[in-house]
Amino acid sequence: MKIEKDRVVRFHYAVSVKDGGDVESSEGREPLAILAGHGNIIPGLEKAMEGREAGDRFEVDVPAAEAYGEKREGMTQRVPKKHFRDAKLAPGMQVVLNTNFGPRPVTIQKVGMSVVDVDLNHPMAGKDLHFDVEIVDVREATPEEIEHGHVHGEGGHHH
Repeated sequence: MKIEKDRVVRFHYAVSVKDGGDVESSEGREPLAILAGHGNIIPGLEKAMEGREAGDRFEVDVPAAEAYGEKREGMTQRVPKKHFRDAKLAPGMQVVLNTNFGPRPVTIQKVGMSVVDVDLNHPMAGKDLHFDVEIVDVREATPEEIEHGHVHGEGGHHH
């Protein structure tokens, strides 16, 4: 069965920054499960999966624009220090900040007495990525999964 919109794909992956080191891998964990065609993963990787099937292994380079986007200027925000649980903040650290739009990874730029300047760009913004992918299996999605726009676990998904 080929990968196309509204099919559930389970896959193993390793991702690295081009000209950088390994960033993340599913090795030693369950494969990642996504609903194809619903924006569950970055566009460049989703596009590279189309038409492939279980057992396929492939590598793909995904430019920043099709990954986490280009780094945008003016994405700095000053946040009161009380919003950070971790007291030992340092420039360059990546932390997850709870925002009005849900949790968001941010990079700390400057730490003041009572405020912290953070960069709201995704930590991977502006980076070209390289993926090593192995498709584990492909199946039809259930009507409920399609309606919800994501994969449900064994025995269904409870909201």
